[in-house]
Amino acid sequence: MAKAKKLENKPVWLKYTEQEVKDIILNIIKKNPDITSEKIGLILRDTYGIPKTKIYGFKISQILKEAKLYKEPNLTNLTKKEEKLKKHLEKNKQDKRTGRSFIITRAKLKKTKEYLARKKK
Repeated sequence: MAKAKKLENKPVWLKYTEQEVKDIILNIIKKNPDITSEKIGLILRDTYGIPKTKIYGFKISQILKEAKLYKEPNLTNLTKKEEKLKKHLEKNKQDKRTGRSFIITRAKLKKTKEYLARKKK
């Protein structure tokens, strides 16, 4: 696995240490286990003022993998989308556009699962 390139200079206004950022990431994931690394990055930026974790020389996904809390974001997002479309189709059976979108989403989900299974081998 490639390590994130550490940027030379950390901004002066950024007061968090590397360990504090790691602790923040783990606290966020413990509060909401369904959250993806992408959303954690947004929370770090918006709430804590941390623009990127690459400043510290690591990625959010690396921290989550070390703690064995990492979930593949593509798989999570496609599963949520499939559930939403399925609920919509149960209420609106004549919605052809959503029916097609549901089929395409299921195909993407299947392809992603197959890819991840191949990748693990």
